[in-house]
Amino acid sequence: MTIINLVSKLRNKHFLALVGNLIISGVGVLTIALLYRTLTKTDTGTWFFFLTVYGLADALRNGFLNTATVKYYAGTTKEKGVVILGSVWYLAIAITLLVVIVSLVFLPLENLITNHQLIIVINWIGFTFITSLPYSVTYWILMAEEDYSKILWLRLINSGSMIIIILVMAVLKVATLYNILLVNALTNLLTSLIAILLGYSKIKTFVYRAKETILEIAHFGKYSLGTTISSNLLGSINTFIITFMLGPAVLAVYNLPQRLMEIVEIPLRSFAGTGMSAMATAYNTNNMYHLYFVSKKYAGILTFAFIPIVIFSFFTADIFVGLLGGGKYAGTEAANIFRLLMFFSLFYPIDRFNGVTLDILHQQKVNFYKVLIMMAVNIPAAFIGMYIFHNIWGVAVAVPFTLFAGIVFGYYHLKKHMQYSLRDIIITGYTESLVFIREKVLNKRPISSK
Repeated sequence: MTIINLVSKLRNKHFLALVGNLIISGVGVLTIALLYRTLTKTDTGTWFFFLTVYGLADALRNGFLNTATVKYYAGTTKEKGVVILGSVWYLAIAITLLVVIVSLVFLPLENLITNHQLIIVINWIGFTFITSLPYSVTYWILMAEEDYSKILWLRLINSGSMIIIILVMAVLKVATLYNILLVNALTNLLTSLIAILLGYSKIKTFVYRAKETILEIAHFGKYSLGTTISSNLLGSINTFIITFMLGPAVLAVYNLPQRLMEIVEIPLRSFAGTGMSAMATAYNTNNMYHLYFVSKKYAGILTFAFIPIVIFSFFTADIFVGLLGGGKYAGTEAANIFRLLMFFSLFYPIDRFNGVTLDILHQQKVNFYKVLIMMAVNIPAAFIGMYIFHNIWGVAVAVPFTLFAGIVFGYYHLKKHMQYSLRDIIITGYTESLVFIREKVLNKRPISSK
């Protein structure tokens, strides 16, 4: 392989997105491992509870504007692009101010609240949300531009600076929950300032915003907003149930296998990101065949790729739990819950790309209803499970019921808009996996050219 070919492969957008997610997730896992070892179980659970609530607030901003930014900005003209980005900035600032105002309203009521986890959220969510605003908008822009090298560097600055500071605090024995919250906000601020100074955020386009474009993006975003918030709420329901029924210490145990699920979430996020950009470009150029092909190809390839990962995880679950959480989490339910989640992760790619494809096809309303159905299944399943098991297994067993409800609903509605079947996904995934192995791994020429 020549140097030129090697460089070409390294600059491939799929490779950059995957490596970026691998590096950042690796840093994230190391950060979590430090937190598990330096904080008490209660403080660790409180930290994850804050991240969950913050994630819901961030879903308000991301859900409204992330998909919309990629959809409208990807492949558009320069003149139209500045209007779109200016309008995106306007809406992002408005949503951020809304969250800050809500948090300030609750601040005077702090003395009336007895739950420590809620007090932490009220005190910190507004400041943290402001500091991450330019970083979030920049991320959406770079996703639309498919500039994954810049995304990687910004995420390295954000995550890398945080783990270094936490490591120093751990050595100095000052890694308290308060200091972790402060570092989290300040590293967001650092990344945002760098994005602005380097011109990645394109904040100057704010002056080119247009009322018509703002309304168009808002109209599109209201459905993807509902889907994203509902999706985050769906993922957060179990956190709330465990926190208020079993306590933050038990939440720390439940979150350990959730964090280990990064082993499948990394490729899922990478392929969903590149796939969304490719499908948005195909839709905007009216190349519907390619849009359908990308949807089936990515879902199929990931399904086959997950099989050896799932098998490997079954045999190494206890080792990974020990490595991430430390000795105090050995012998807990974490390892077996991880095995359960990994088995059903084989169906994650189909569910994820069902959702992405529905969004690109302007079927955000269907996607929203899909998530509502999953929530309607998850909540009673979790409470019934808690009634039967009286521990976190009650929440864990709700996962497969919720997942299959979403897959069936998404599959049914997607078939109305494209030639699509589970058989197509398997065949396309298998064929494209062989092509990938032949051309990218074995470095052989294609059998035929088109």
